[in-house]
Amino acid sequence: MKAEIIAVGSELLLGQITNTNAKFISARLADIGIDVHYQTVVGDNPHRLKQTIEIANERADMIIFTGGLGPTKDDLTKETIANLLDTPLVSHDAALVSIEAYFTRTGRKMTENNKKQALVLHNSTVLENHHGMAPGMAIEKSGRHYILLPGPPHEMQPMFEHEALPYLLRMLGKKEVIVSRILNFYGIGEADLEFRLQSIVDKQSNPTIAPLASADAVTLRLTAKAETREEAQRLIVPVEAEIRAHVGEYLFGINDDTLSSKTAKLLHEQNLTIAAAESLTAGLFTSELASEPGISTALKGGVIVYDEKAKIEQLAIPASLLRQYGVVSAECATALAVHVKQKFQSSIGVGLTGVAGPGAHGGEEAGTVWIGLALPDEKVETYRLQLSGSRNTNRLRTARFALYYLIKYLQSKNAKM
Repeated sequence: MKAEIIAVGSELLLGQITNTNAKFISARLADIGIDVHYQTVVGDNPHRLKQTIEIANERADMIIFTGGLGPTKDDLTKETIANLLDTPLVSHDAALVSIEAYFTRTGRKMTENNKKQALVLHNSTVLENHHGMAPGMAIEKSGRHYILLPGPPHEMQPMFEHEALPYLLRMLGKKEVIVSRILNFYGIGEADLEFRLQSIVDKQSNPTIAPLASADAVTLRLTAKAETREEAQRLIVPVEAEIRAHVGEYLFGINDDTLSSKTAKLLHEQNLTIAAAESLTAGLFTSELASEPGISTALKGGVIVYDEKAKIEQLAIPASLLRQYGVVSAECATALAVHVKQKFQSSIGVGLTGVAGPGAHGGEEAGTVWIGLALPDEKVETYRLQLSGSRNTNRLRTARFALYYLIKYLQSKNAKM
């Protein structure tokens, strides 16, 4: 079966957002034996969308759409398809109830145009949206399959996994169960990870191994097919063990784990508290942790000490230490971590200092970073990084590297408990 993915949205053509949906869908279709021959992006224009669909009809057995299912006038995907297929749109009662319940729950007034999101193609299979309002749909017409999905990835991905994928398997007459397990890595690039695992990747069959890069991690998705979920999981176990043997030092989490969520989980499990003194990152580390629900029981506080005077006045770091070693040094990172731990009486103190760029500072080149961890056993660990990104990329990567080093410490502490 040949498939084409059509992403609808002028924002994609303007470069305002990246089309991550096509990458996700293509990988998942490959898992079930559907070949994606074309990926197309078209703006919010009914005439050009109609032309795009007509071209796709000539070369694909299945067309999957993302975007254009919302309530505004430029959300026109299903209207254009309805006209092209000569199929009416009808209101889907369950979707309308779900949309009304959302507005009631959030205390907002529902406007008339929101009802548009409950419209679906007549006689289509409705794909429920558990993470948004507009449902998806699937329909077959003249031997060709059309699947409509929402644009936002946080809505599209779970809808594809839990609604569209089972539909496709039924359509294909396949009885296999497909199970995926995500391994999340940090501190290693996608190319380096793939190189180190080349021997494993080369012999993959079932499960398959798909490397993916994201903003805060490199991930491997292991996907196995079997008659039962249990058997699929058993197929994954030895492959995961082999991967861990090669690159386990970079592995920080599984499936939905992020650097911040994994750090928060380990802090909670070990009943530890944390505080941070941030120079280079100016609050980014604390902000990353603060995004996690329930973190208030572990995160005691933090200080932004961007210049030398603030370091001396807020944390009582000796001026002589800063004169002797400089603010971009292991000694400064250590002092930041130790003094903030004392100030907040926390189990762990984190100190972050460095040169964000674009120019050098204090004799240190841009991207030079020191991270200090003052640990519960009174030991202090320091880490030096030489980053090569833009100013704000370096700052964000510093915060995330600090989370990564914390995770590795807490995981090693878990192993000894």
